[in-house]
Amino acid sequence: MNGHDERGTTMTGVDPGRLDDQQLMRELETIHRTRHDTLLYGSNDALRAHNERMAQLEGEYLRRNPRRFVAAGRTRDGARERAAAGGDAVAGSRDGRTPVGKWGPGDTGAGAP
Repeated sequence: MNGHDERGTTMTGVDPGRLDDQQLMRELETIHRTRHDTLLYGSNDALRAHNERMAQLEGEYLRRNPRRFVAAGRTRDGARERAAAGGDAVAGSRDGRTPVGKWGPGDTGAGAP
């Protein structure tokens, strides 16, 4: 990659496909942490660059983790169940298991397939 995308704007950061899993997670954590300030106080160009970089990083994460854990409470059905129960808290999964860390039920990420 020559550092430029097809629209001629300079790409910032390392190509997400070249990051190892730990580096990718660190980049994702950083970009999500800075999102609010960029939205509120960044220029239009800064927000556009932030959007593009976030999409690149998240796309790479999803490519690597197509079967990632999805908590039932984070689905439309789960939201409907919360609304029907009159609660606002995010529910765990229907079988009562809750995610452990970032990786899902019973998995801390160490040696995960």
